[in-house]
Amino acid sequence: MSAPPATISAAALQDFVFRSFLAFDMPREDAQAAAALMVEADLRGYDTHGVFRLRQYVNRLRGGGINPAARIERVRETAATALIDGGNGLGHLAMKAATELAIEKAAQAGIGWVGVRNSNHAGPAALYVLPQTRQGMIGLCAAVGSANHVAPFGGTDLLLGTNPLAIAVPAGRQPPFLLDMATTTAAMGKIKTLAQRGEQMPEGWMVGRDGRPLTDPNRRDEGFLLPIGGPKGYGLAMAIGLLAGALNGAAFGSNVVDFTADTTTTTNTGQFVAALSVSAFGAPETFAETVDAVFDEMRGSEPLPGYPPVRIPGEGRDAAAEQRRMSGLVLHTNLIKELQAIAGELSIPGPL
Repeated sequence: MSAPPATISAAALQDFVFRSFLAFDMPREDAQAAAALMVEADLRGYDTHGVFRLRQYVNRLRGGGINPAARIERVRETAATALIDGGNGLGHLAMKAATELAIEKAAQAGIGWVGVRNSNHAGPAALYVLPQTRQGMIGLCAAVGSANHVAPFGGTDLLLGTNPLAIAVPAGRQPPFLLDMATTTAAMGKIKTLAQRGEQMPEGWMVGRDGRPLTDPNRRDEGFLLPIGGPKGYGLAMAIGLLAGALNGAAFGSNVVDFTADTTTTTNTGQFVAALSVSAFGAPETFAETVDAVFDEMRGSEPLPGYPPVRIPGEGRDAAAEQRRMSGLVLHTNLIKELQAIAGELSIPGPL
């Protein structure tokens, strides 16, 4: 019988991740910023993209695939746009800088679009669109996936990633609209989480090269993920790759490096963050009232028989995050074992 899950405070978990990064001589400010974003992902329920990913980051830091002392530089810049180079550091740091710069530009020009190259996996895209809403802005973010798990529609060659997209829109008296999605039926992180927990995945997430469904997450390398909506999801994934990858001089298509399988090669991951100022289009108060009314109208729709009440994308995440801040985060026993193993490898105290 497996051990039960354990509860750990957000502060203790963040401190453990912080100390893990310090073990690689990462600057304290960078280690603290990355650790905070990773734990924020878990607090918001993105447990497939939070501390669960520490093993991959540690392996790449150890293997030389991520630069612990990266310097972020602006390569190109206009009043409303910029291209930054992440210095092959943790993607969280490059994306945090990109988000802050996009907001700064949108405050002056009405819109800010910041492309990122030479980055790495950065956790859930939601982290880089919510800050805009706190400034009365709309946030947009997308990225080239950190490994190719998808074939072009009708093909068999792995040339596309899950290529996530996130959009956040501020409201008035209600939490913001928040859409954070992969362009595949399921994100690879969910499948890796199921593998770690010893659980199966449902049909429709993956197929083998023979076109038959795959349900064993440990056999994920034998097939590929399915795009949402068939050719529509394929087209959306490709569009994101062109905007976040090709436009920024970052990897896309066969140039993408599998950041889990290869711990030594620079991935040159591409992303972008945008901020759109609501005040550039009209009175923010009017917009907020309109958004609130739209939310109410959507929720007021009569649900189909057997369905729960209609929800707004992102609804409940703010409240759940606050609850977890107070009561702690529940970690699966296998994740705890992985974190304890990391602690042993880095000669630092464990998280519990």
